Amino acid sequence: MVMATALGAATMTAPAQANAGSTTGFDQAHSLRSLDIMLMVTSLRCRSGPHDFRSDYNNFSAVQSAHLNAAGRTLRRSFAASYGETNPARALDRMGVKIANSYGDGHPWLNCAQLQQAARELSQSPDVDHLANKARYLLSARRPLEQPAVPRQIAQSQPVQIAYNMTADWEQRP
Repeated sequence: MVMATALGAATMTAPAQANAGSTTGFDQAHSLRSLDIMLMVTSLRCRSGPHDFRSDYNNFSAVQSAHLNAAGRTLRRSFAASYGETNPARALDRMGVKIANSYGDGHPWLNCAQLQQAARELSQSPDVDHLANKARYLLSARRPLEQPAVPRQIAQSQPVQIAYNMTADWEQRP
């Protein structure tokens, strides 16, 4: 019930431009890739407790595989075109490792029961835009306001910022 309320609030707190359809393909792809990795890592962290949601994550991954695979293709194309990556698949892997490492200690504000419920609900997302909006909510470093104290237009104008440095320190050459 709590997660249903929280995920329902995702559409209220998602950036206005996301609802207007003006997010870039890269932004959407990055959100989906990050969501997939976050759920994978946290499902592994929760496997020994009462809310083992690996099967829920696997179901999410299977049901949303077309969207997740398209996100990976978009990111690889973008790395090659925008950043001049000679090996975009490796850049995508580096990005994935950084995302996974950021969830090594678990989700910053959701527990295993809430993540389990989120994985179940995300399996039901009707389209990629809906899924990306929920992803941005769940990937927030801090719990977004579920019922903003400010008018909805103001709350929607503050998008969640997710950024990664695509060059690992060990890859920098003199």
